[in-house]
Amino acid sequence: MLRRCVDIVGTITVLVEHEHPIWAGLALPKQWMTFDPRHIGTCRWIVRMMPDYVDASVRGARLGVTRRQLGMLIGGAALAACATTPPPRQLALRRPDGVIALPSPGPSTTLPLSVALAQRQSVREFTGATISVAQISELFWAAQGVTRSSGGRTSPSAGALYPLDVYAVTRGTLWHYLPDGHRAEQWVAPGTLAAELREAALGQAAVGTAPLLVVVTGTTRRSSGKYGARAARYVTLEAGHCAQNVLLQATALGLGAVPIGAFSDDAVRHRLGLPDERTPYYLIPIGSPKGGAA
Repeated sequence: MLRRCVDIVGTITVLVEHEHPIWAGLALPKQWMTFDPRHIGTCRWIVRMMPDYVDASVRGARLGVTRRQLGMLIGGAALAACATTPPPRQLALRRPDGVIALPSPGPSTTLPLSVALAQRQSVREFTGATISVAQISELFWAAQGVTRSSGGRTSPSAGALYPLDVYAVTRGTLWHYLPDGHRAEQWVAPGTLAAELREAALGQAAVGTAPLLVVVTGTTRRSSGKYGARAARYVTLEAGHCAQNVLLQATALGLGAVPIGAFSDDAVRHRLGLPDERTPYYLIPIGSPKGGAA
């Protein structure tokens, strides 16, 4: 909790200077000026609550705000944020066993890899056309599909430990990919989930408007037993491998996509009902691009 509090203090401080220039004259200590994007959703809410206090003293009563006063305000807000983090949301399985078999992945396109690489671009506006189960199947398989009898997958993993979990959000449903057997768990998602994830991603419209949102997450503990402290680096690298596969497969399917890393980890984790140990690395909105092919 102390580490998280320190991270929140730094993030609030950066937002304070960036979004409220009237405070810039306080010459905040450089050691405060750290930024952790995992907490930006929480911190932005705290910053929005602070101007009334500061404006009243700086502009109204003209009492001024000392660094000590601001530090106490930021520290108190950070502690409050740590103490009030809600537990993960509890979602219900869509069917009794919660698992469906996905359509078998196959060569759904003859687009050469070199062409997919050349055509891939970040697409943030979509037509709203729904994504088929077959397309979701292909995207899941590209992310973490099993390609070897030994259990090897489409993206490499240090020590073949595979610490990633891939999710997808469609209207009313949260999907969790199960690579073994090419299956997926389906959970009933609230109708507000897309809007909630958009808020967690600092209001980025694509997160809320895409018909499909792929979420790449990782659990460092799965790799740390073998690799110790270096596991965090390996899991981060593997998330990148996975995301690039998804982006190229989306391009090959004639879809548009954009990888997003700016969001509150805590907010995404809570909205999706993920355990604390599971870290979200990417949000990838996917859909039919407005204006033609991706």
